[in-house]
Amino acid sequence: MPTYVDPNKCDGCRGLQRTACMYICPNDLMKYDPDLGKAFSKEHGMAFNQEPDLCWECFSCVKACPTGAITMRGYADVVPLGGSLVPMRGTDAIMWTAKYRNGQLKRFKFPIRTTSWGSIDPFKEFPTPSAAALKKQELYGEPKSLMVDQVPTPTQH
Repeated sequence: MPTYVDPNKCDGCRGLQRTACMYICPNDLMKYDPDLGKAFSKEHGMAFNQEPDLCWECFSCVKACPTGAITMRGYADVVPLGGSLVPMRGTDAIMWTAKYRNGQLKRFKFPIRTTSWGSIDPFKEFPTPSAAALKKQELYGEPKSLMVDQVPTPTQH
């Protein structure tokens, strides 16, 4: 089920040009409408999911929302009917609280990336590819990734 925004909790990230959910949505579905004023303040607009059918259900906007205004029904295998799954973002981790139908609560903590963007070089252990490598069928770094000296090739009969 796609995300939805609780208008009583959303403050439009206090009138910023781009809200947190707009910034984080990988499918560019979240939009900000400055004309959707709140009962408590006409100065702040509201964010909303402009095309719920295209929502990837990745929970990015739910985790990024500073006011907890965005919610989504969890998957049936994780959160059966009557339960809830709520993320709470901290400075170094995201704490997920799962409430089951019988009232049982479980919490799961997952770390947030702590390295600066651009500081990780995932290809530092791989050799620099050559132009001749383009004519081979193996993928870049494939032997090293598979932990073999050479990728086996099929024989022709």
